[in-house]
Amino acid sequence: MSQNQLQTGSSGVPVNEVYWALVAKADKKFSKIRDLPYYQRTRYDTYFYKVFKVYTQLWKFQQENRQKLVEAGLKRWEIGEIASRIGQLYFGQYMRTSEASYLSESYIFYEAILTREYFKEGLHQDVNLASKQLRPLRYSVVLELHPDCLPHVVDAKRKLRLRDALLCSYHPNEIKFSELSLDNFRMLQSLEWEPSGSFYQASMASSSGTGSGASQNGASGPSRVNQDITDPTLPPNPRKAILFRPSVTHFMAVLGTVCEELPSDGILLVYLSASGNSSNPMSSPSRTGTSIGYSENIIRGFQFPSINSDSGSTYPVTTGYDSPDHSGCTADCLHIGPRGHGGMNCIYPSDLLPFTRRPLFVVIDSESSKAFKAMSGAEKGEPVALLLSPATSLPLPAVESSRLPSGSLFTSFLSAPLQSFILLLGFIGSDIEKDLYSKAENLLQSSLNKLGSSLAAADNLDPVWAQILPDPFLRRLLLRFIFCQAVLSLYSPSFNKIEFQPECMPCLPEVMSPMNSTCQTVVLQLANLFGVTNKFLFSEGIVPLDD
Repeated sequence: MSQNQLQTGSSGVPVNEVYWALVAKADKKFSKIRDLPYYQRTRYDTYFYKVFKVYTQLWKFQQENRQKLVEAGLKRWEIGEIASRIGQLYFGQYMRTSEASYLSESYIFYEAILTREYFKEGLHQDVNLASKQLRPLRYSVVLELHPDCLPHVVDAKRKLRLRDALLCSYHPNEIKFSELSLDNFRMLQSLEWEPSGSFYQASMASSSGTGSGASQNGASGPSRVNQDITDPTLPPNPRKAILFRPSVTHFMAVLGTVCEELPSDGILLVYLSASGNSSNPMSSPSRTGTSIGYSENIIRGFQFPSINSDSGSTYPVTTGYDSPDHSGCTADCLHIGPRGHGGMNCIYPSDLLPFTRRPLFVVIDSESSKAFKAMSGAEKGEPVALLLSPATSLPLPAVESSRLPSGSLFTSFLSAPLQSFILLLGFIGSDIEKDLYSKAENLLQSSLNKLGSSLAAADNLDPVWAQILPDPFLRRLLLRFIFCQAVLSLYSPSFNKIEFQPECMPCLPEVMSPMNSTCQTVVLQLANLFGVTNKFLFSEGIVPLDD
């Protein structure tokens, strides 16, 4: 090949030298931003745009000089590496801001990597290339009422908005994707708006080839970030800090930083899923599950929130916790790291109290969850809202060994209540026809909306709950908790057994009690639809409502 073929512009510098100089510059900047924390609000925006500017130049340069660079020895996987880095930049910025447009951009680049098979070359010879081939990301969230249509809460003296969420999970041998555990993944989904903007609608309307081709060829600058994937009438997604097996000091540092940056009208959701201070620290086989086919199910879960799936694949939905403590001792902490280090990996209720100077909505999923009831009444300024899991996991009906479920039943009810209800009854995806599932989904959503209206109108609604009901995400979590509590209270195997019941603090109005006709009717309607009313114990006189 001639020297002229390797030169660009009037500088006389070979194209391949210009390219590798840009690669070195981009790698240097990328290494600086890659490990920056996700949990500080706007501190690192400048770094992001500087790094993104370099990768924009690099991507554009390789596009304009592709043939010369290939002739000079550029490998296809090296192009994929640039696309992967840009995808990681977008995803990192999404994690810091929760702006769905960044997630869309990340998806576009990862889809390009997947469909164009950038890493297929040498896939069987290089394990690092095989690892890179496993990175596509998708998501799906089911919406309820539009925020403008939420019932008015008469007694709400102020309206708090979910601005931030801290999600932390650790269980021995739990299923996870990279460092995203199944429980954290479910909670992450439940705190996101379904994309509904003009860009998303246009992409869905076009064919899959046309919809992604232009984006992949032209994904070349920050201007794409402004394309609309969200409905401007909806509030922004809350920011989320996701921690897997953090040190206690790191957990506290993140929690302190998020509290410090919380807006004046904001409330922070703290989600903790971990085993408790049990005398028998033995992981439940049902929580361990199996990892075969899991990455495929993660991707499918992003695409369609249905329980229907191939009967031969592993569907990672629900189960219980580690073995509870039957020794009679009070379990009063959560292990967010391996045992055997004294209290170094333990979170105690008192550890959270200093942060109750700001409004907190705390969800504890553990057999030791009830220990956190001690927070109520001991706050340092703001009363805390607590959703607490049962102390003992409810054994699920036998399912095929190839479909061994995993994760927490309580968390699953908060993120996918209908799927959890169905699995609790012993059904699997292939048992449920699509039309029946859709009818059940509509029935449950309608029932939860009615529960929400009754709750908002209750005379004795505690101000802690009144101030969060105007927020669509927290309202949905609370209503799903009420549904979970009603189902587990009326289900025959757990009827009148306190260890199988979730609790909340402060107490909800009597109309939300599982024994009240309002909640019993919701469960009866759904059970009647599936023909399983005999598996529940209802009060005399409770009958299904007319359609």
